[in-house]
Amino acid sequence: MEKSKVLIIGGTGYLGRRLVKASLAQGHETYVLQRPDMGVDIEKVQMLLSFKEQGARLVLGSFNDHQSLVDAVKLVDVVICAISGVHIRSHQILLQLKLVDAIKEAGNIKRFLPSEFGTDPARMENAMEPGRVTFDDKMVVRKAIQDAGIPFTYVSANCFAGYFLGGLCQPGSILPSRDHVVLLGDGNQKAIYVDEDDIAMYTIKTIDDPRTLNKTLYLRPPQNILSQREVVEVWEKLIGKQLHKSSISKEEFLATMKTQNYAEQVGLTHYYHVCYEGCLANFEIEMRQRRLLSFILKSTTLLFMNT
Repeated sequence: MEKSKVLIIGGTGYLGRRLVKASLAQGHETYVLQRPDMGVDIEKVQMLLSFKEQGARLVLGSFNDHQSLVDAVKLVDVVICAISGVHIRSHQILLQLKLVDAIKEAGNIKRFLPSEFGTDPARMENAMEPGRVTFDDKMVVRKAIQDAGIPFTYVSANCFAGYFLGGLCQPGSILPSRDHVVLLGDGNQKAIYVDEDDIAMYTIKTIDDPRTLNKTLYLRPPQNILSQREVVEVWEKLIGKQLHKSSISKEEFLATMKTQNYAEQVGLTHYYHVCYEGCLANFEIEMRQRRLLSFILKSTTLLFMNT
């Protein structure tokens, strides 16, 4: 079967660059949207040139230019969007509504994968303010996709390992301490941590798989379902030393959260749902989903923690 042509939007971002790499590695004709207003961001320019050297094709386009989006979309079969939904950087989820309009007008797209890749927003209807804005906005985009009749796949990748594991699941830290760790609650709630390169590879492997069409794909490698205490234990074994442990109750966590700025509160709300409520691992997925993920895992290297 001929592989789909892929357009990646947000290709110079944290996950986007990995999606470009995975798409090229899997032999897809890969296009990367290049904004005309990049200015003097030399690192992104160099990254785009690197993509081109590796075989990607750069295509000019902007969310402020509807026709440029339509023209870019018409070049491919599949669109993957990886623009930021993180408030501490830039929250751009609703910009995808312009992309939905372009895809609808182009009329040729076999699959659209919007910028999701975290907690399934459909399961977060009771999320707290202000963090629920992330989930609400993603649901607005989902509704637009489905109202437009656009084929889709939603990828729920849970926690990015690079952000969570490096800091032993402590907010605001991406490097592990060799002395002390603060446990969130009792530290026993399970969460799912997936290496970002694996997220990208799983995503690319879904785009031509008919079993993932118009479905939500949950990335749940069994080895990667761990509590914070279990994550700490892995680190302790690696360094040959026990860390001093303290804990913060959910009441203390929420009180501290309210002293932070809006963007920080959004992120901390997500931490609360993951680490105190166990929102990622407190439900079962359909057996068909399990079999599908098992199939994908057989041909993909699993990375839990790079040592």
